[in-house]
Amino acid sequence: FFDYQPPLPFSWDSFVGLKWFRVLFQNKSYVKQTLQVLKNTFAMSGISFAFSWLPMFFAIFLNEIKNVRYRKFVQTATTLPNFISWVLVYSVAFLLMSNNGMFNSLAMDWGIIDKPIDFLKSNEHIWFKMWVWLTWKNLGWAAIMYIAAISGIDAELFEAARVDGASRLKIILHITIPSLLPTFFVLMLLNISNFLNNGMEQYFVFQNSWNREHIQVLDLYVYNLSTSKPPVYSVSTALSMLKSIISLVLLFAANTFSKLVRKESII
Repeated sequence: FFDYQPPLPFSWDSFVGLKWFRVLFQNKSYVKQTLQVLKNTFAMSGISFAFSWLPMFFAIFLNEIKNVRYRKFVQTATTLPNFISWVLVYSVAFLLMSNNGMFNSLAMDWGIIDKPIDFLKSNEHIWFKMWVWLTWKNLGWAAIMYIAAISGIDAELFEAARVDGASRLKIILHITIPSLLPTFFVLMLLNISNFLNNGMEQYFVFQNSWNREHIQVLDLYVYNLSTSKPPVYSVSTALSMLKSIISLVLLFAANTFSKLVRKESII
């Protein structure tokens, strides 16, 4: 609401009311850039939302592994990446996918490609590639909630199904999945309300001049505006507030949907 000029205090700045909100909708450059950023944000969040069932099925897969030591190994190996920073994830990606990375070296040795492909500089399929890295990092951690839900299913249901001759597939289809659906729907509705908050760190470390147009999400755009030369703190703050308003609207929309479909409220 102020024409902020750092490091001056607000008492020295001019109060401009909704000027910067109007700029977001009246300035053609900001409108074009904001629409592209929203497109990127909705696309990447939409891909994650479309595959929100993946952690549930991964948890079921882990539960079906009968060898306890192997199951613990798989669960640990898939959960540990969650505790790795995105800087280290990018380092792994660089070692694998850069011009001199392992993938290009092997592919050229085997005659699959004639010259190296720098995947990190490629703008093609950038939304899908970001989802792959996000899934690799978060899949095991996201499955923990479902693993806990599976452990809470009454064991007598499984025993009764086995006595009646049900196969493992039928037990999964008629007992495990229906028991996990309430947890799945609650998490899905929370994801809807959090649709625009897909973070900044991942896209910040992977962005470059070749892919910036399609990798820049809303949080990263706000950061880039505030660190540009000259910085535009007031516009970036107005955009961040607008994002909060949209997220709040999505939260109440998801809550209304939950009341209509499940007869339960999430807030």
